[in-house]
Amino acid sequence: MQKPLGCDESKNLSSVERKGVFKIKSEDATLVGNVIKIGDEAPDFIATDNNFKDVKLSDFHNKIVVISVFPSIDTPVCATQTRTFNKRATSLSDEVVVVGVSKDLPFALGRFCGAEGIDKVYTLSDFKYSRFGMEYGLLVKENQLLARAVIVVDRDRSVKYFEITQDILDEPNYDAALKAVESLL
Repeated sequence: MQKPLGCDESKNLSSVERKGVFKIKSEDATLVGNVIKIGDEAPDFIATDNNFKDVKLSDFHNKIVVISVFPSIDTPVCATQTRTFNKRATSLSDEVVVVGVSKDLPFALGRFCGAEGIDKVYTLSDFKYSRFGMEYGLLVKENQLLARAVIVVDRDRSVKYFEITQDILDEPNYDAALKAVESLL
């Protein structure tokens, strides 16, 4: 049987745990998975779109990819984050794609996008494989959701910007992320 993601299975991703990076309402949370930094090659991942189609980062070849990561679309900060990136994406070049990733079921993401008119953020669910959270070190051990983050990946799959918010209640720095995108155009 073919594995869903072509990655080095010899990595023990769950062995890397970090505290002091992210908080849930001022309480330290544990992030699990790879430690990614600016300059690293962005790991390929597989996640599921709103139509239950599996999608990989590599499917966005020759594009600059903004990955907006959030815990759950049905919370105020996550909804604001998605709406904000959707609005700001209208002024971005066709060379840029904004991808939203969470552990929400595709049904919930599709419902939210339909109700809110979200058409510039391509939402993906990490519910099936949890590979995104592990590959990017954003899986929260305590609740199995994803930490809030923004990652900008250039056309060559190099990480050019990586922000994990200090707390689950904090919005990301939209301006800094989009400034990183502009520097790549």
